[in-house]
Amino acid sequence: MQAEELKAIQAPLKERYRGSPETALLTLKAEGRLDELGVACKVETGRGMIEAGLHPATGGTGLQACSGDMLLEALAACAGVTLKAVATALGIDIREGRVQVEGDLDFRGTLGVSKEAPVGFRAIRVAFALDTDADEEKLASLLKLTERYCVVYQTLRTPPTIELRRA
Repeated sequence: MQAEELKAIQAPLKERYRGSPETALLTLKAEGRLDELGVACKVETGRGMIEAGLHPATGGTGLQACSGDMLLEALAACAGVTLKAVATALGIDIREGRVQVEGDLDFRGTLGVSKEAPVGFRAIRVAFALDTDADEEKLASLLKLTERYCVVYQTLRTPPTIELRRA
């Protein structure tokens, strides 16, 4: 996709959102079904059902998806799509690229072995390996704008209000 094509697709959306800001607010949803027998939850995605279970470090078999991995995968996907959209808008040609996301997790926290160990990731790192002729200034701008507009990155960086309740 070229910059002109992306701008043509997004221009009417931007105009509508400027004129009627309330139309830009959407509620995205996800739903899971608890497995009747095992320690698992089935989540419907746009591409099919994913069964999530325990990570092997907490007693899982490794045959089911791990929600921690899924979080990192969502970040990789969002950061990759955002970087590609920003590169397209800026006219930066990327011949090939990879997004690498790593997260450090101390499983003592989630297993209740240590109250000092946090439950959740201690640190997450996102790195891009890009095959491009763009100079350092353009690449710095590309990363800065990717960080600014990546929804998952910004959600993790500045957590929203979240509640856990019974429906």
